[in-house]
Amino acid sequence: MSFTHFDDKGAAHMVDVSAKEVTARVAVARGAVTMAPETLAMIVDGRAKKGDVLAVARLAGIMASKKTHDLIPLCHPLALSKVAVELSVAQGRVEIEATVKTTGQTGVEMEALTAVSVAALTVYDMVKAVDKGMQITDIRLVLKDGGKSGRYEAE
Repeated sequence: MSFTHFDDKGAAHMVDVSAKEVTARVAVARGAVTMAPETLAMIVDGRAKKGDVLAVARLAGIMASKKTHDLIPLCHPLALSKVAVELSVAQGRVEIEATVKTTGQTGVEMEALTAVSVAALTVYDMVKAVDKGMQITDIRLVLKDGGKSGRYEAE
C-alpha cells in the first residue's frame, strides 16, 4: 500500500490532482458530545449562558469546513457547493452530522470531518463551565461518493 501524500523519497507533499476527473463529490461525517443529563437539559431548554448552543455549533461547523485547507496542511482549498451541519439531541448526547458537497478533482471527507469536529468543540466550549466531563466521541466518516475510488459507506 502506498500513501498519496508522500513522494518517492518519503517527503510529505500536496497531491497533484490536476489530471483527475472533475466529478460530483459528497461526504457525510458524524460524531457526538456526551454529557450529564442536567447539561443536556440546559441546552435543550435554551438556558446556556453563552446562548443557543446548537445554533452556534452549527454555524461553527459550517465555517470550519470552509477553512479545512487552513487547518490540515496537505488539504486542497475547495469551492464547496453545500455544507449542512445538523445537531440533534438523543440518548444523553448531542449528535452531529455534516454533509459536504463539491464538484471537483478531490473529495470532501476532511471538510465533513472538520465540520463535525469543530461543531463538537463548540458545544463543549459553550457549556464547559457547567460540565467539564463531557466527551467528544464517535467522529467518523459514514459516506463518501464520487471520484476514482467511488462510493464508501460505513457499516
